[in-house]
Amino acid sequence: MTELQKLLNSINYDIRVKQDARFMDQKCTPDVVCIIADCIINLRESEPNKEFTVQDIWDSQYFIKNVKAIFNKPSATNPTTKSEYDKFIQQPLRLLAYAGVLNIEKRGTKNYYNIANLSVLEYISLKDRNAYNFLYQYFVKVLSDSGLLKFFESYKVKYEDGTLTQVDFEALKSRFIKFIIGNTAINKEVEIKRIYPKLLNLYACENDLPGSVGGKISKSQFYYTDLMYNRKNWRDISKDKTISRKEAINESEQNIVSGTAFNAYLVQKAICQIKKMYTESEIKDQWSNGDATQVHHIFPKSKFPQLAHYLENLIKLTATQHYTKAHPNNKTDAINPDYQLVCLLAKTDNIEKSLNKNEIYYRKDSFVYCINTGLSKDLKVDMTFREIKTELAKIYNDN
Repeated sequence: MTELQKLLNSINYDIRVKQDARFMDQKCTPDVVCIIADCIINLRESEPNKEFTVQDIWDSQYFIKNVKAIFNKPSATNPTTKSEYDKFIQQPLRLLAYAGVLNIEKRGTKNYYNIANLSVLEYISLKDRNAYNFLYQYFVKVLSDSGLLKFFESYKVKYEDGTLTQVDFEALKSRFIKFIIGNTAINKEVEIKRIYPKLLNLYACENDLPGSVGGKISKSQFYYTDLMYNRKNWRDISKDKTISRKEAINESEQNIVSGTAFNAYLVQKAICQIKKMYTESEIKDQWSNGDATQVHHIFPKSKFPQLAHYLENLIKLTATQHYTKAHPNNKTDAINPDYQLVCLLAKTDNIEKSLNKNEIYYRKDSFVYCINTGLSKDLKVDMTFREIKTELAKIYNDN
């Protein structure tokens, strides 16, 4: 069982008991929740028990630099943006507190937070896809504990039966609005109508259903890229409405535009994560003595920019391994194919060990994607790690 599953199973999220509607809010899209989680990690990882406020995140250079660049917003220090940024930070914090990822204490008019579950927060912070997975599992648990899930499941069954209508869509929305007004301090429909689509659309995306657009049922199934807060400013994805939800998620993850601020942010975040995960070189050979200070792209960033932000394509090395073995004669634009194989074999072992420990960092299908892209092959995700290593050795020996 993963840390996320343990957390969700340990808490009763029943809205009727908590009487708190802030389990979800308008700004709580996967990309926003992901970057706010990352900002918290950046702010408090060395002091996980230390409190922080919205203002602490607002004032951090990490937030100012990355949010402005990624979401193409005015500077966070601009006074005219204060209200928008307050919501942008506060709403995900309240959601994470409701979920039990953060602790929250209100003193006077101000909320004080600290980290309650660092491993789940770290998982959410790694990438949008993780935040999406967290949000879906968390929402389903909230709906289940609150006695609402059956109505969303009925919506799903009607769509699958071909009987779903606008009337059914309105009935589900009306039921949700009445439930929130009857069980929380919110008493205005307009506020709930801003929250409700975020919830329905995430459920719809995961289950290949139509969602909510402009207050009406969408004409087609709801897709992963539609969930994002401001995707047009930093992604360039041509979305084919005939592809499946999983294909859409994979496509959005793999087609990050190189050379953008968002891509640079992702690459740097991945490099920092690998540095935190390993204190020594991931390759134990005669060149592994000394400090492991380098993070190497197994398939080079210059040739494969679409792989540059994948943890599965990054490996921690010593300076000697990096500059004399991985890049022969210190030529960083050149790759030693023999040592590239060594890197891939070592990474295979480390990914397998990590997954066997139920750690949150790697995904096998992402590793296979990196291999297939970097080597122009078609390895299957259902291969065992032993089979992957055998196939890699064969590929390099044949070359």
